[in-house]
Amino acid sequence: MAGKALNKINLMGLDHEVLADLLLEAVKGDAARQRRVRMALAADQGPQTVAADIRKRFATIRRGRSYISRKSQKKLGQELEDLVRLIESRVAGDAPDMAFDLLWAQLHLAEGIYERTDDSWGTIGDAMRQAMDAIGSLAGRMTTDPEALADSIFDAVVADGYGAFDNAVAVLAPALGDAGLARLKAKAETAREAALAPGDMAFYDYISDPVAQKARAFAARNRSLDIILQDVADQQGDVDGWLAKYTPEQLTYHTIAPAAATRLLDAGRAEEALALIEKAVAGYDSHRLDPREMDDVHFACLKALRRTDDLRAALWARFEKHLCPDALRHHLKLLPDFEDIEAEDAARQVVLSHPSVDAALAYCLQAGDLTLACQLIDARLAEIDGDAYEILTPLADALSPAHPLHAVLLWRAMIDFALTRNRKGRYPHAARHLASCAFADATIADYGASQSHAAYSHALSERHARKASFWSNYIASA
Repeated sequence: MAGKALNKINLMGLDHEVLADLLLEAVKGDAARQRRVRMALAADQGPQTVAADIRKRFATIRRGRSYISRKSQKKLGQELEDLVRLIESRVAGDAPDMAFDLLWAQLHLAEGIYERTDDSWGTIGDAMRQAMDAIGSLAGRMTTDPEALADSIFDAVVADGYGAFDNAVAVLAPALGDAGLARLKAKAETAREAALAPGDMAFYDYISDPVAQKARAFAARNRSLDIILQDVADQQGDVDGWLAKYTPEQLTYHTIAPAAATRLLDAGRAEEALALIEKAVAGYDSHRLDPREMDDVHFACLKALRRTDDLRAALWARFEKHLCPDALRHHLKLLPDFEDIEAEDAARQVVLSHPSVDAALAYCLQAGDLTLACQLIDARLAEIDGDAYEILTPLADALSPAHPLHAVLLWRAMIDFALTRNRKGRYPHAARHLASCAFADATIADYGASQSHAAYSHALSERHARKASFWSNYIASA
């Protein structure tokens, strides 16, 4: 049907009554959309009215008992995010304390919702994090009593089984102030020293050893309390208080060491930070995982201590092992004049001889060194894994304007892998790659030791003549 495009500008030109009829028809039978429209209508009636409607919706969600399917979960997640935006736009500006109460109430819905659904997609979690972020944006304008707020945070974090109140202390630190943080710390310390309640022990009845049972119950109860104490210490600048929640061994874990060393470094204790991070790096299996975060903190410690030679050596070691372009760039900047050219040549040799050709190609892509990529392809074409499409596809695209032959060689590697291994899901991609090879053929004067496009295409049709879906995709994309 010819006519005006369906867009916002053209819709704004329609008569209000026509728009109203269309909207009513669009939301008919869709409860979620109807609620969004009602919220929009209430938005112009002031924060009190908006808040009352939001609380009614929260009460309905809270009363829910049936299982929430993934389809319904997606709608609920979208609605919760819409409610956060509504609170931010219609309530927070004039009534920050009221906005906080609403967002805090939304976070309290998390437990009931999680118990009724599988949030493996993270839909509900994202909505709850958005609510916490919104709280952070208004924390500096809140006038809530700091000690009463500390009590609310304490109760919420201790009872939180799903992480909805993670980061509550950090987010609300401006509203807590010194008095609120002090009260929160005192409550956590008192609770930590208290005797176990009968309920604390009940969950561990299956443990026959009374001592072990009590130890497990204490550890479980104190876990949230330790998090509170650690978060408070962070906000108070108490580095030792933060560190005290971990054993010396735990401080060397790769998940903890960077944060611990960073806090020491920020506190002006660079020597301690360096000793900690070096111990963590020494015990880490860097062949299995890239210790990027630990390395970055290690470099920061060396820089703070002005140990330039050690920093250069550490940067080069990271480059050699992980082919990290950032580490190489930083290393080159620290070299004396005229030494950088020799170092760049040495770096190219490291890349060309790296055990993993895929990692070497990834480096060339990250560093934007297409000349080096061509050298690598020429020297080690047979080693290139056509399955590494996440590297080869963007690299081939980058090479095609100035280095079409090398782009073709990468496209061929992916085509051969898909067809030889019968990866039918990749046939459409392989077909596009073959079409790209045909397009690039006109710009390639000499294929050298490689087959011409005509010869390659003929051989491909001979070997894979029966792969009809591939060829149909190729005809469609050619």
